[in-house]
Amino acid sequence: MEYQTTEESYRFGVVKAFSVMAVVYLVVGALAGVYIAAELAWPWLNFDNPYISFGRLRPVHTNAVIFAFGGSTLFATSYYIVQRTSGVRLWSDRLAWFTFWGWNAVIVAAVITLPLGFTSGKEYAELEWPIDLMIAVVWLAYLFNYLMTLANRTVSHIYVANWFFLAMQVTITYLHVVNSLAIPVDLFKSYSLFAGPQDAMVQWWYGHNAVGFFLTAGFLGIMYYFIPKQSGRPIFSYRLSVLHFWTLIFGYVWIGGHHLQYTALPDWSGSLGAAFSIAMIIPSWGGAVNGMLTLSGAWYKLRTDYVLRFLILSLAFYAMSTFEGPMMSIRTVNALSHYTDWTIGHVHSGGLGWVAMVSIGALYHLIPRLFGTPLWSMKLVSVHFWMATIGIVFYVSAMWVSGIMQGMMWRAYDEYGSLVYSFAETVVAMHPFYALRWFGGTLFLLGAIVMLVNVLMTVAQSRNGVKAPAGAVA
Repeated sequence: MEYQTTEESYRFGVVKAFSVMAVVYLVVGALAGVYIAAELAWPWLNFDNPYISFGRLRPVHTNAVIFAFGGSTLFATSYYIVQRTSGVRLWSDRLAWFTFWGWNAVIVAAVITLPLGFTSGKEYAELEWPIDLMIAVVWLAYLFNYLMTLANRTVSHIYVANWFFLAMQVTITYLHVVNSLAIPVDLFKSYSLFAGPQDAMVQWWYGHNAVGFFLTAGFLGIMYYFIPKQSGRPIFSYRLSVLHFWTLIFGYVWIGGHHLQYTALPDWSGSLGAAFSIAMIIPSWGGAVNGMLTLSGAWYKLRTDYVLRFLILSLAFYAMSTFEGPMMSIRTVNALSHYTDWTIGHVHSGGLGWVAMVSIGALYHLIPRLFGTPLWSMKLVSVHFWMATIGIVFYVSAMWVSGIMQGMMWRAYDEYGSLVYSFAETVVAMHPFYALRWFGGTLFLLGAIVMLVNVLMTVAQSRNGVKAPAGAVA
């Protein structure tokens, strides 16, 4: 079957819009990340301007890559997958477009308010209460539209990818609402309804589950659809995918306390989080292996298919990150890793290696099919793959070395029980690794720019009437 846009059968207009904006936000988020990484290596780059200081731009970076890029990718792929696997259009095209404009309004509001210093101070939940209300309204519209589309499906079965998306949508709803409960004092200032250790516990119940459900469950839904489609092979084990789903959904909600080892929280909460973290290695690796073994009999495709390389390499990073995280949750390891750059390395091996790579692969698969034309340049896809991969390796390796070095220097004592190194000395020792991180991030950013050019040229090519050759697989 030829590539084709099937507007008469499905509602793909909103999918196109979210797909293109995902690539735009990938560049914007990576650019902000590279700039603040440069500020840490060369502090004069903030020019003594509070609006572009690290503290103001860091949440711009995290919100741009997680919610703007990641969120747009999730909207695009889930709206596409639910239609294709259910055999029906989206229940409401207007509601879908409402989520597009509403989500982008949230992103614009974040880009304006965060540099101005309007923040709740909560990790991954910095936006103030009026924007939080906007997020809740948009997200509920998304969930309702998705549920109604599934209710109208023409097949009895609900494909496993949709279960992962549903788990993400339902869980993020109550995570966002509970963690954002606050008492407003004016238009852009509020105080959390919780206090002290309770506030910390709620925040990291939210914070880790934002990782677990937004950045893992949702993107596993992407993996379970696009790897079989790109490889032309059925998923290795559908039963294993269902087992993966239920164990992941049950286990992830207990993990948040492992972020708060050696704090005012009770020891039992950290130990509970660590125990469930270690247990989660089993379903996580089961899912990664399930995706990789889908290529059984088709591994040769990796020689030439760079879109498939993005998707498969993302699973390698997923497996690595879901092993490293549980190890870092163990109290004796956490004593070394906590507050160091090792955590930053871990976050980015998952964020760049897993989330970004699977998203990029899915978008490269999706965009030609949406616009009915081949990608403008497959050569640029291969260039992007190597730039992204090498950039991630530089970034993550630099942070691993820097973090372990930090931890060791911070806990080095002489024979008199005094610290061997001052804090300033540890900062000096970290500088070359901060420069390497900036270099790795810059490579990744340049790869994202290559992707944006390729996507925009593909869209332009479609508007100029260039169609895919007959016989191309849709």
